[in-house]
Amino acid sequence: MIGEFYGLGGVLQAPVKRKVFVSYYHAGDQGYYDAFSRFFSNTFAVFYNKSLDRAYESDNTDYVRWQIRQNDITGSSCTVVLCGAATHQWKYVDWEIKATLDKRQGLLGVWLPTLPQAPNGGTQKPDRFQDNLDSSYAKWVRWDALTVDVMTKTIEAAIASPASLIRNQRLLRLRNG
Repeated sequence: MIGEFYGLGGVLQAPVKRKVFVSYYHAGDQGYYDAFSRFFSNTFAVFYNKSLDRAYESDNTDYVRWQIRQNDITGSSCTVVLCGAATHQWKYVDWEIKATLDKRQGLLGVWLPTLPQAPNGGTQKPDRFQDNLDSSYAKWVRWDALTVDVMTKTIEAAIASPASLIRNQRLLRLRNG
């Protein structure tokens, strides 16, 4: 048939185009989100860009968290957290990571150039993300190492992480800063 290729296992199919949710600090890292989504838009199905402080006009924390779970995280395969200098202080990033872990979806952090390295060699990542990086559930990649191949392999590794490694016991961050 036209359009089909036959190999050792029969018909070859195009790789899965993963649906990815991107979590980041909108005020500080919008430019990195824009570059990331432009570069990977042909590789991954969907990138969400919703500034939560304006998207859900409510002071009801439970309602906003429900909206994140139902409208933002549901249907994605993996959450990519763009980690810049202030990302760890942003409550919505914490809520998005929690919703991702509640749904047992992949979790991947990207070390942006704005994230300084501490004298001990570490960085200040969101606490809930760090817990899961320490447990080996979450994956971590540097901005300057991103290619389609690296991102695809790292997302697949994040999705394949065993749920038994999830660490999601922290109290929710209730304020920014």
